[in-house]
Amino acid sequence: MSGQAARKGLLKTTVALTAAGTMALAPITPGIAQDAALEPVAVRIGANDGFTRVEFAGVIGSRARIRREGRAVIIRVGSTAAPDVARLRVDPPAGVERVETRAVDGGTEVVIHLVEGAQAVTGRADGAAYVNLYAPGQGPAAASSPAVPASGVVPVAVQTSAERLSLTFQWAAPVGAAVFRRGEAVWIVFDAAARLDLDQTARDLGPAAGVRWAAGPDYVVARIAAPEGLAVSADSTGAAWTINVGGPSGGHTGVLLNRDADNGPTALVAELAGARRAIWLTDPLVGDRFAAVTALAPSKGMGSRRRLVDLTLLPTAQGLGVETAADDLDVSVQGDLVRITRPSGLSLSPPTDALEQAQAAMGAPRRAAYPALILSQWGDTGEADFAARRRQLQNAAAQEATDAEDSPRAPVEARLAFARFLAGSGLYYEAIGALNALVADVPAMAGEPEVRGLRGASRAAIGRQTEALADFTGSALTGDPSADVWRGYIAVEQSDWAAARQAFARGARAIDQFPPVWRARFGTAHALAALETGDLPAARSLLAYVFSQDVPAPDQLAARLVQARLFELDGQTDRALAVYRAVGRAPLDGVATPAKLAAVRLEMASGALTPQQAVAQLEPLRWRWRGDATELAVIRSLGEIYLSQGRYREALNALRGAGTRFSRLPQSAELQQDLSQAFRSLFLEGAADGLQPVQALALFYDFRELTPVGAEGDDMVRRLARRLIDVDLLGPAAELLQHQVDNRLDGVAQAQIATDLAAVYLMNRQPEQALRAIWATRTTLLPNALNAERRAMEARALMELGRFDHALEIIGSDQSAAAREVRADLHWRRLEYGEAATLYEGLLGDRWQETGAPLTAAEETRLIRAGVGYSLSRQAAPLARLSERYGGFVEAARSAGALRIALAGSASGQDASDFAGMAARTDTFTGWVNTMKQNFRERTDAA
Repeated sequence: MSGQAARKGLLKTTVALTAAGTMALAPITPGIAQDAALEPVAVRIGANDGFTRVEFAGVIGSRARIRREGRAVIIRVGSTAAPDVARLRVDPPAGVERVETRAVDGGTEVVIHLVEGAQAVTGRADGAAYVNLYAPGQGPAAASSPAVPASGVVPVAVQTSAERLSLTFQWAAPVGAAVFRRGEAVWIVFDAAARLDLDQTARDLGPAAGVRWAAGPDYVVARIAAPEGLAVSADSTGAAWTINVGGPSGGHTGVLLNRDADNGPTALVAELAGARRAIWLTDPLVGDRFAAVTALAPSKGMGSRRRLVDLTLLPTAQGLGVETAADDLDVSVQGDLVRITRPSGLSLSPPTDALEQAQAAMGAPRRAAYPALILSQWGDTGEADFAARRRQLQNAAAQEATDAEDSPRAPVEARLAFARFLAGSGLYYEAIGALNALVADVPAMAGEPEVRGLRGASRAAIGRQTEALADFTGSALTGDPSADVWRGYIAVEQSDWAAARQAFARGARAIDQFPPVWRARFGTAHALAALETGDLPAARSLLAYVFSQDVPAPDQLAARLVQARLFELDGQTDRALAVYRAVGRAPLDGVATPAKLAAVRLEMASGALTPQQAVAQLEPLRWRWRGDATELAVIRSLGEIYLSQGRYREALNALRGAGTRFSRLPQSAELQQDLSQAFRSLFLEGAADGLQPVQALALFYDFRELTPVGAEGDDMVRRLARRLIDVDLLGPAAELLQHQVDNRLDGVAQAQIATDLAAVYLMNRQPEQALRAIWATRTTLLPNALNAERRAMEARALMELGRFDHALEIIGSDQSAAAREVRADLHWRRLEYGEAATLYEGLLGDRWQETGAPLTAAEETRLIRAGVGYSLSRQAAPLARLSERYGGFVEAARSAGALRIALAGSASGQDASDFAGMAARTDTFTGWVNTMKQNFRERTDAA
């Protein structure tokens, strides 16, 4: 559509809205489909015989912060969407009592509760934060030898000279150590409890004035009084630590410091390889409290003192030493990382303080009042045109970046000004690129509030909500009202209505600082959240605020959509429908598509549209606007209509067509529920019973991945198998049941389905497969009734293979009805007619007394075989008894002639050869098949 045609379309839409009785025009930007970005939080779980490893990876997950509180391991993820830890909850690893998630300010915490004696080791590797979980007695320490010698005393070798004291601590196994100076004392801390073989009265300590040691519950510490001018170094050989006081300095390095503003309160993170434990100590002379962080060899330490507002990091020869006057300073070891923070965060200077200061060029965009503001004046070009203005700012940024290659402390003002210009001009993709380049050149700028705020706002403006939320989650923007406004906007996009209202309320004082177009978009989003939470008066007030802004037509139309929804909830359906139709005629698919969808729903509800007409209008909408909640709503509506019309394949195809593209939208869970419920209603609640069995089977196979796990899924398969058995489609029925046995079941349930499978194979004249099904699922502790049924099925299969003796051994003395029936058939097959006749008559029981009902086909077969068997075995008395009892059933029988001859015996004028021929023609298999079919029906109907 040309620009002129588009403007004409918008003008027509505006006129139509005015005619519908709406107020002045206003805003929200059309929804933009989310990019399929990297999974923000990916939880990976692996296990071996020793431990279970849980990794948190992804854009946000890799920055997870892990701490330990008693027996709880707490993983804090900077995302309000809870990580998927369902597997840990359902099947906790060894050593884990339970796993839970809880929402915290700006993120989510996964809490792993350990059982008594279990251990956990945490750290970071391969771009992920990890937790290694060990069952009691299986931790890494359990596999190593004790560090303390058997005597309980650690030998200490002392070597001295006038300028130097050297102490060698002979541990039995490697231990972590921390060595540092505080004033006129050198502190040596080991993270194992032991006694030290130190007797200062009996030894010359060289330049040192004295040494004292003390043992704690899980550590031992030595304090050496030594003048401040003496250097301190630490070295290790095997399990021995050698501490030198005096002599040359070791040039301590190996500890890197970084700030962490992404995971909760601002923290200082030290990379200390082999970090073991933070131990809090009290100086007996000064009385203050400080922390020592031990680490394994080789030695690594801090080369110089670092003074911060909340703490001081001491120069160390090994490990870390932390001084603080704060009572709430937390020092925690997380693998090779040592995290130092306070509940409210550390007071760290902004990253720009370490850079040279520079004044912005004349007329360059300047910093806004809040870090996440986007100002329209940033895009002003002055007297120049846009291209010239952009080139001017871009050249200044490039020159600044070139200068920074020679000076790490070069300023960043020109690069920030260029990013502000791009964002103010609506070039959000370019602004993100400029800010990412700045962070790549100056990594510390990742913690600068303006960088995080401006990049997060640009990402939110183009629909990259997950990435934007990662920027706004960091502590650099904690409490910032402009960031709260964006958090509310993102929450609306994610359909988290309650969180959206809370965030908008926190950012209320900053909204009027935004340009009119963004004020309108935020107001429309807030009004929608108010509608969804049932606060209609607030929605009206917010829409009135939106309509007071002077904004472009697309934002006006977006606000009209919310207003139409308000009319609908107020019961003004005619007015709402008029607005929906007017907006639906706009040449903007982002607002026209949801408007048309809403109009179709209202017209269907009123009866103005038939389902067929609604489908004709919705199908094009499905392809007109894709990638967000609107497409999802169209798909769900189509699925509902198709299901209501009995068009099951179309319904399932429509619902499944969404795939996993919308997994980050809350509505995607509802769509998956619709899909599962549709499949359930078809194959569990009887909706597909009207289909031909072959059609039902084809539908099931095409969508079999929707089969639910557990008893419901198994019942679905059995019901479908029963329908196939009813129409003698025994091969497909066997395939269904075989899949259940091989892939979905175990224990008693597997044995039951395998028994049904064996019956199907026997009905299909496949006794070998029947035996395999029975033999492959043998197990102990089955119910007696099921065991009897399986024995009878196995004996029948052996009988069909001609292995009569083996079959008789299988049923043994079993007197169940199924076993007696197989036993009778076995005797008949072995030509033992007298024994067979007795058993057949026994199977009939007292049926002769129920004269009001005719015999079933199976009963007629048994009666004929009993009569023929008595005749062939020349047993006149039993035959006479049989004739007397069942003579009255002959006239109503299906095979009246055969039954009359069988009961008459030799009196019928038949000779032995005639009876032998009748015996050969009388088949009990058909009756058994009919009985099994009936059993299948009864079982599925009862379920």
